[in-house]
Amino acid sequence: MKNAFKYGSIIGFISGIWIFVLHLAGVYENSYPSADKANWLEYLSIIIPVTGLYLGIKNFRNSINGGRMEFFEGIFEGFKIMVVGGLIACFFAAVYISYVAQDLQMDYMGRVGAAGVIGILSTLIISLLLMNKQHNL
Repeated sequence: MKNAFKYGSIIGFISGIWIFVLHLAGVYENSYPSADKANWLEYLSIIIPVTGLYLGIKNFRNSINGGRMEFFEGIFEGFKIMVVGGLIACFFAAVYISYVAQDLQMDYMGRVGAAGVIGILSTLIISLLLMNKQHNL
């Protein structure tokens, strides 16, 4: 679980900082309906969980599991990392919505849901790429 806390915290804190960077860049403007259209800078945020999950699952395989990892072990570790990172990122999002942008008129929860889907798909792909080949199926 130590690996999940480490890499989940990295993902969560960097995502939280990224929320404020997007605010400073003017991405989350308060004028409706343009606030519901995704900005190209928001798509760059996909790099954060994909990189964190890759590094976390790879570290789990190489350091903790002795260089061997089955597909479901990678999925389980990736989900643990996502839960920790998601909780921290949601905390930053709640602070942002509550204190920085109280009059934000956009579907922010849709973006959080999309981040969850991206995390699940990333976990599946990364676990598939990093697993050891099964000899006995």
